[in-house]
Amino acid sequence: MRILGLDYGAKTMGVSVSDPLHITAQGLEIIRREKENHMRKTLARIEELITEYDVGLIVLGYPLNMDDSRGPRAEASEQLADTLTRRTGLEVILWDERLTTVEADEIMNEARIRRDDRSKYVDKIAATLILQSYLDEHGN
Repeated sequence: MRILGLDYGAKTMGVSVSDPLHITAQGLEIIRREKENHMRKTLARIEELITEYDVGLIVLGYPLNMDDSRGPRAEASEQLADTLTRRTGLEVILWDERLTTVEADEIMNEARIRRDDRSKYVDKIAATLILQSYLDEHGN
Protein backbone atom coordinates (compact mmCIF):
# COMPACT_ATOMS: atom_id res chain seq x y z
CA MET A 1 0.00 0.00 0.00
CA ARG A 2 1.22 3.47 -0.89
CA ILE A 3 0.26 6.91 0.36
CA LEU A 4 -0.96 9.66 -1.95
CA GLY A 5 0.01 13.27 -1.20
CA LEU A 6 -2.10 16.15 -2.50
CA ASP A 7 -1.53 19.90 -2.66
CA TYR A 8 -4.94 21.47 -3.36
CA GLY A 9 -4.91 24.82 -5.12
CA ALA A 10 -7.58 26.99 -6.69
CA LYS A 11 -7.03 25.59 -10.20
CA THR A 12 -4.44 22.86 -9.68
CA MET A 13 -3.83 19.74 -7.65
CA GLY A 14 -0.23 18.71 -7.07
CA VAL A 15 0.09 14.94 -6.65
CA SER A 16 2.82 12.81 -5.09
CA VAL A 17 3.05 9.17 -4.02
CA SER A 18 5.13 7.28 -1.48
CA ASP A 19 7.25 4.28 -2.20
CA PRO A 20 5.77 0.99 -0.90
CA LEU A 21 7.90 1.17 2.28
CA HIS A 22 6.74 4.73 3.10
CA ILE A 23 10.27 6.13 3.14
CA THR A 24 10.26 8.61 0.25
CA ALA A 25 7.75 10.71 -1.64
CA GLN A 26 7.95 11.23 -5.40
CA GLY A 27 6.13 13.89 -7.36
CA LEU A 28 3.70 12.46 -9.91
CA GLU A 29 1.84 15.21 -11.71
CA ILE A 30 -0.18 18.39 -11.56
CA ILE A 31 -3.88 18.06 -12.32
CA ARG A 32 -5.16 21.31 -13.83
CA ARG A 33 -8.75 22.51 -14.16
CA GLU A 34 -10.39 25.48 -15.84
CA LYS A 35 -12.46 26.63 -12.86
CA GLU A 36 -11.98 26.18 -9.12
CA ASN A 37 -15.23 24.35 -8.44
CA HIS A 38 -15.05 22.02 -11.44
CA MET A 39 -13.70 18.99 -9.59
CA ARG A 40 -15.27 16.08 -11.48
CA LYS A 41 -12.25 15.34 -13.70
CA THR A 42 -9.82 16.03 -10.87
CA LEU A 43 -11.57 13.54 -8.58
CA ALA A 44 -11.77 10.97 -11.38
CA ARG A 45 -8.01 11.31 -11.98
CA ILE A 46 -7.27 10.91 -8.27
CA GLU A 47 -9.36 7.72 -8.25
CA GLU A 48 -7.36 6.42 -11.24
CA LEU A 49 -4.10 7.12 -9.41
CA ILE A 50 -5.38 5.38 -6.27
CA THR A 51 -6.02 2.24 -8.30
CA GLU A 52 -2.83 2.48 -10.35
CA TYR A 53 -0.55 2.90 -7.31
CA ASP A 54 -2.49 0.73 -4.83
CA VAL A 55 -3.03 3.68 -2.48
CA GLY A 56 -4.38 3.01 1.00
CA LEU A 57 -4.17 6.48 2.56
CA ILE A 58 -4.35 10.10 1.37
CA VAL A 59 -2.43 13.00 2.91
CA LEU A 60 -3.95 16.34 1.92
CA GLY A 61 -2.17 19.63 2.50
CA TYR A 62 -3.94 21.74 5.13
CA PRO A 63 -3.18 25.46 4.65
CA LEU A 64 -3.59 26.86 8.13
CA ASN A 65 -2.78 30.50 8.76
CA MET A 66 0.44 31.26 10.63
CA ASP A 67 -1.60 31.90 13.81
CA ASP A 68 -3.18 28.39 13.49
CA SER A 69 -6.53 29.83 12.40
CA ARG A 70 -8.51 28.40 9.50
CA GLY A 71 -9.18 30.53 6.46
CA PRO A 72 -11.19 29.86 3.29
CA ARG A 73 -8.47 27.61 1.77
CA ALA A 74 -8.34 25.45 4.91
CA GLU A 75 -12.13 25.13 4.87
CA ALA A 76 -12.01 24.14 1.18
CA SER A 77 -9.42 21.47 2.05
CA GLU A 78 -11.69 20.13 4.79
CA GLN A 79 -14.54 19.85 2.30
CA LEU A 80 -12.28 18.11 -0.22
CA ALA A 81 -11.14 15.66 2.46
CA ASP A 82 -14.78 14.76 3.16
CA THR A 83 -15.46 14.33 -0.56
CA LEU A 84 -12.40 12.14 -1.06
CA THR A 85 -13.33 9.95 1.91
CA ARG A 86 -16.86 9.47 0.59
CA ARG A 87 -15.72 8.74 -2.99
CA THR A 88 -12.73 6.52 -2.25
CA GLY A 89 -13.48 4.99 1.14
CA LEU A 90 -9.92 5.91 2.19
CA GLU A 91 -8.84 7.82 5.25
CA VAL A 92 -7.74 11.37 4.40
CA ILE A 93 -5.30 13.04 6.77
CA LEU A 94 -5.14 16.83 6.75
CA TRP A 95 -1.44 17.74 7.06
CA ASP A 96 -0.11 21.18 7.93
CA GLU A 97 1.39 22.61 4.74
CA ARG A 98 2.51 26.00 6.00
CA LEU A 99 5.65 27.24 4.26
CA THR A 100 5.77 24.37 1.72
CA THR A 101 5.42 26.86 -1.13
CA VAL A 102 8.37 28.82 0.27
CA GLU A 103 10.38 25.61 0.51
CA ALA A 104 9.35 24.63 -3.02
CA ASP A 105 10.56 28.04 -4.23
CA GLU A 106 13.92 27.46 -2.53
CA ILE A 107 14.23 24.07 -4.22
CA MET A 108 13.46 25.61 -7.60
CA ASN A 109 16.05 28.35 -6.95
CA GLU A 110 18.68 25.71 -6.19
CA ALA A 111 17.69 23.78 -9.33
CA ARG A 112 17.94 27.05 -11.30
CA ILE A 113 14.43 26.72 -12.69
CA ARG A 114 13.51 29.93 -14.46
CA ARG A 115 10.84 32.03 -12.76
CA ASP A 116 8.69 31.82 -15.90
CA ASP A 117 8.71 28.01 -15.68
CA ARG A 118 8.04 27.59 -11.97
CA SER A 119 4.27 27.23 -12.28
CA LYS A 120 4.95 24.00 -14.16
CA TYR A 121 6.55 22.46 -11.05
CA VAL A 122 5.54 24.23 -7.83
CA ASP A 123 2.37 22.24 -7.04
CA LYS A 124 4.01 18.87 -7.63
CA ILE A 125 6.99 19.87 -5.49
CA ALA A 126 4.66 21.14 -2.74
CA ALA A 127 2.70 17.85 -2.80
CA THR A 128 5.99 15.97 -2.47
CA LEU A 129 7.08 18.13 0.48
CA ILE A 130 3.73 17.65 2.23
CA LEU A 131 3.88 13.88 1.84
CA GLN A 132 7.57 13.66 2.77
CA SER A 133 6.88 15.65 5.94
CA TYR A 134 4.14 13.19 6.85
CA LEU A 135 6.39 10.18 6.09
CA ASP A 136 9.24 11.62 8.13
CA GLU A 137 7.00 12.12 11.15
CA HIS A 138 5.35 8.70 10.86
CA GLY A 139 8.41 6.67 9.85
CA ASN A 140 8.84 3.05 10.77
